[in-house]
Amino acid sequence: MTRPDSARALRAVLFDSGGVLMRPIGGRWNPRADFEETVLAHAPSVAPARLTAAIAAGDRFLAASSSTPDYDDYHRVVLRHLGVDPAPRLLADLRRDVPAPTYLETYPDVEVTLVELRRRGVRMAVVSDAWPDLPDLHHQLGIGRFFEAYAISAVLGCTKPDPRMYHQASTTLGLAPGQCLFVDDDPELVAAAIRLGYPGRTLCRDSAVPAVSAVPAVASLTQLLDLF
Repeated sequence: MTRPDSARALRAVLFDSGGVLMRPIGGRWNPRADFEETVLAHAPSVAPARLTAAIAAGDRFLAASSSTPDYDDYHRVVLRHLGVDPAPRLLADLRRDVPAPTYLETYPDVEVTLVELRRRGVRMAVVSDAWPDLPDLHHQLGIGRFFEAYAISAVLGCTKPDPRMYHQASTTLGLAPGQCLFVDDDPELVAAAIRLGYPGRTLCRDSAVPAVSAVPAVASLTQLLDLF
């Protein structure tokens, strides 16, 4: 297992986004929180009871994709399971721009940690299975200014743990893997990064940090400051 030999060995942090930096207000990532309202405006007779199954179908579609698919393709899957015609106007309304703070929020420990990392000269990037608008969402939430690089699945055409996701971020920063700490809430993705030579930490905000684990873990982002 690769671990930082000293605080001086680390020069950057590569953050996952969802579950690490931000979360959906109300708890649901996809479809967006305004999905029901938008669909009912176009198809008032749709049966709300079908929504759970339709969302599950959308989740399966995302899970089966080798990369984050086009947002319209995702919506078509959910709409067809609802029995709603995925007409161009409806698809356009579902992907319309709405202010990120109306349905997303950062975790309480995020900004204070990012501010202190920047003060210490630590460089930062994001490695996320997400749609291409992620940098804009981060800017709207007030954290985009901290990140020099983004590795986004919908842009790269692959998802973690594909090595290209991790390497895109570290290469853009001009740093070696061993100089970049990778942080994710999925221990398997952290383990994959460690195998590639990246020091890693699993973020366990909502569960106890394992007493014994093959993958190092932290309970809060502020604990990362101990490594720099």
